[in-house]
Amino acid sequence: MPALVNYSGDDDFYVGGSFYTNSRDLGRLCSISSQVDVYCPPRKRARITAPFLFGETEFEQNKQPSINILPDECLFEIFKRLSGGKERSSCACVSKHWLMLLTGIRKSEYESSKVVKENIGSVSDDVEMISSDEGDGYLTRSLEGKKATDMRLAAVAVGTSGHGGLGKLSIRGSTSSCGVTNFGLSAIARGCPSLKVLSLWNVPRVGEEGLSEIAKECHLLEKLDLCQCPSITNKGLTAIAENCPNLTALSIESCPKIGNEGLQAIGKLCPKLQSISIKDCPLVGDNGVSSLFSSASSILSKVKLQGLNITDFSLAVIGHYGKSVTNLMLGSLRNVSERGFWVMGNAKGLQKLVSLMITSCWGVTDVSLEAMGKGCPNLKQMSLRRCCFVSDDGLVAFAKFAGSLEGLQLEECNKVTQSGIIGVLSNCGLKSLALVKCMGIKDISLEAPLSSPCSSLKSLSVRNCTGFGTSSLAMVGKLCPQLQHVDLSGLYGITDAGLLPLLESSEAGLMKVNLSDCLNLTDEVVLALARLHGGTLELLNLDGCRRITDASLMAVADSCIFLSDLDVSRCAITDVGVSALSHAKQLNLQVLSFSGCSGVSNKSIPSLKRLGKTLLGLNLQHCNSISSRTVELLVESLWRCDILF
Repeated sequence: MPALVNYSGDDDFYVGGSFYTNSRDLGRLCSISSQVDVYCPPRKRARITAPFLFGETEFEQNKQPSINILPDECLFEIFKRLSGGKERSSCACVSKHWLMLLTGIRKSEYESSKVVKENIGSVSDDVEMISSDEGDGYLTRSLEGKKATDMRLAAVAVGTSGHGGLGKLSIRGSTSSCGVTNFGLSAIARGCPSLKVLSLWNVPRVGEEGLSEIAKECHLLEKLDLCQCPSITNKGLTAIAENCPNLTALSIESCPKIGNEGLQAIGKLCPKLQSISIKDCPLVGDNGVSSLFSSASSILSKVKLQGLNITDFSLAVIGHYGKSVTNLMLGSLRNVSERGFWVMGNAKGLQKLVSLMITSCWGVTDVSLEAMGKGCPNLKQMSLRRCCFVSDDGLVAFAKFAGSLEGLQLEECNKVTQSGIIGVLSNCGLKSLALVKCMGIKDISLEAPLSSPCSSLKSLSVRNCTGFGTSSLAMVGKLCPQLQHVDLSGLYGITDAGLLPLLESSEAGLMKVNLSDCLNLTDEVVLALARLHGGTLELLNLDGCRRITDASLMAVADSCIFLSDLDVSRCAITDVGVSALSHAKQLNLQVLSFSGCSGVSNKSIPSLKRLGKTLLGLNLQHCNSISSRTVELLVESLWRCDILF
């Protein structure tokens, strides 16, 4: 090879001659560098050092030889001997042909004994160094939409090879005719064997060939995320299982050609798998899911199964073999009956389960819910969404056995009533309770005396439960005296008279209060809130409370010394209230919203500038009395603050 490179005979090679005859040729060939992401150092103007014969025609002069007359095999051997990433990047800038040749060389095929560490600044600007491990760079790259092409991936593969290699790659939305194909992914595989994280979203032209090439070259792969990849099949997933033993996390969503065969290979050959998420894959059934758990070495801890055609058998396997599972999410499992959830709980295998979320599963009933409470003694977080067969009896029975339960969320569980909520609060040490769109909760007065107070509850969220009113608030106030966070957004039926007892019964001091869209509340509530909890209040949201006026802002300015986030959007606020806030001596607001307050005008600009000394965010959207020019001046003055207008 040295003889070939240094050839100085009388044929078409000249000693010391340039590859190209003039600077125009170089410029034409180097123009490709603007289209790819590889390092191209500044070049001096080309000089012609070859012998010049007077009297030759221009045509004869332009017959100067080019390195492109070498066959690809020779170029391939030359490129393999390049000493480092900087040299390879420079060659890749010459032409697309050279770039394609470079992407065909695996990193292990370069004959240099070690990778030459170049200046990090020589990497393309949009490749980011995010960490360093034992002197090796760890690069991450994200390509979206039109930027996701084979050419760009090839450039990334070449440009990052001399800087520790690519560690994380994300490709999203590559659906155009020029989008990523198997070729681009293969280039990454050959040039970036250090790849550990790969995410492919909506990449229809990548199939099993590209994924198999990743599996063949990137043995360090730890996380794989596949979403809307219709061309990837079980063969590609099997290749990952056979060649990537370090795989710890796998996510598959809307991949119609991936089924049981691929998951069986993963379960058998990936002993380090800790997290699995499978959603909307119609070919995935019991055989695939059960194989992930049945292995004796399974250490799966985070599991998400949604929209799959699995049956009671899969849940029985999870309940028996899921000894390492700590987080479990089950959703839209139409073929799982009450028996499946009952067996999962009674199998007693979910001893380490800490968080359980179940959504739109008809098999969750009072009987199966009680069984899950018995079988998961360490459960701390429970979420039930759109489980229409759960009633008060099942909820109370579950709470009795789930002694470690700290957080409970119920959404659209319409058979649960006020009685069931009281039963839960009386039977376990809940710290947070969230009720969303539970239409079965009606505002009725209970004749029986309330149980002992639930002193553990710190956070209460009741959103868009239209039946939750004055009596329910009074009940919560008496039963939960240690509340610190209260979210009552969307309860347009509550009034001052209903909310005041809750404010007065809170002993710990409220820190966060969200009353957005509580249409009937007035300044009386805010005045009481400022008087009783001004020393602890940090967040107050009054968005849409149209009866709140400047009087509330004056009370806040006088009493709420720790308030950092205030939202009075769509309230009856005027310049007077803004002025009162700006003259508060101890107030240090960081986020402030006046969106939709037509009473706030240009006159408030001096007040907003004073508030801006501490503000990080200011919302003035739909404030029609403030001109655009005024906002521009405000933006120039408050350069630290993000202003929405």
